Amino acid sequence: MAGFRLAGRSNLIAPSATLAMAAEARRLKSQGIEVFDFSLGEPDFDTPQNVQEAAFKAIRGGQTHYTPPAGLPELRKAIAQHYTDREKLPTVLEQVVVSNGAKHSIHNALMAVCQEGDEVIIPAPYWVSYSDLVKLTGATPVVIQTTEAEGFKLSPEKFRQALTPRSRLLMMNSPSNPTGVVYTREELQALAEAVLESGIGVLSDEIYEQLCYGSARPTCFATLHPDLPERTITISGVSKTYAMTGWRIGWSVAPASISKFMTDLQSQETSNPCSVSQLAALEAITGPQESVEEMIAEFTRRRAYVLERVKTLPGVTCVPPDGAFYAFLNVSSHFGRTLKGVHIANSTDFCLTALSQAHVALVMGAAFGAEGYARMSFATSMSIIEKGFDALERFLSS
Repeated sequence: MAGFRLAGRSNLIAPSATLAMAAEARRLKSQGIEVFDFSLGEPDFDTPQNVQEAAFKAIRGGQTHYTPPAGLPELRKAIAQHYTDREKLPTVLEQVVVSNGAKHSIHNALMAVCQEGDEVIIPAPYWVSYSDLVKLTGATPVVIQTTEAEGFKLSPEKFRQALTPRSRLLMMNSPSNPTGVVYTREELQALAEAVLESGIGVLSDEIYEQLCYGSARPTCFATLHPDLPERTITISGVSKTYAMTGWRIGWSVAPASISKFMTDLQSQETSNPCSVSQLAALEAITGPQESVEEMIAEFTRRRAYVLERVKTLPGVTCVPPDGAFYAFLNVSSHFGRTLKGVHIANSTDFCLTALSQAHVALVMGAAFGAEGYARMSFATSMSIIEKGFDALERFLSS
């Protein structure tokens, strides 16, 4: 009996590079090797105590059954209220769909508005999953390179140059993974005007919206013009802000017709998000916010240390991140070198060699559409950051 034949779409996607590097780091740790792991974009803090207690209360109260596919009405109302009050974006429950993490929300959104023959404009560097999720819809990702000299920001001019009659959607991410770049309101305003001229829609991934440093401020893209709410799908969730990555709660805010399709899609694919996680997320959003302030204060301290230590790494530069918790290191000056007996030709060679020889886990820039770079997450302890930089400094001086 012949075996299964994989569908053609199996060739469209590859495993997540961030998860692959984290898995290799865990493998080395299992052998008793001390690994300085900067691979995952995951806060190292525990979920706030009040959120944990809300989950225990939900379990003890028997709230462990199916919920509506789009999520609990009380959670959707709270999210709508958040956008109405905090972002000054009038939002109603019917526009909100709660999903199994922001990645799932992005998948739902792309399935709702993209199809074969469409083009989706993605500024690079971009989060590793964007391109593959677009491909699964049959649409084509159109990657627009931004440079370190440009601050890794898409200009209206580059956006306009990328437009074709097939353009359907622009994917934005500010604060950005992997660069930590935060667009100013003025920069986004200029892009918004170009978007409105073009007639295409925007998927705005704002999952790091509350993690900004110094004078940097996040901007909800849909608030930039009265016509944008009907043209924008906003994505966010509780994973990064409340150290709830494993709880898997993300959401989308979109025009009601699009949210209706996303709800129907979710009802067929996954039913509802975890009921207990939804009630925990409700407490995270509506409860005390001191834990967020404490986490941002610690990330601010780590960021300052990372930027000082980058200066000690020979041949490495970094655009200072204004948000998220990543340093995007330009390591291209080491291409062509031999480090620890290994010839370094690209960012994959660099990161694999840094892991095997220096036991430092970074993620290759190629996975983010930016060859020449390596992403370092500083969502880990100061002790690991200090030891990791010591190891990197020795490795690059070898």
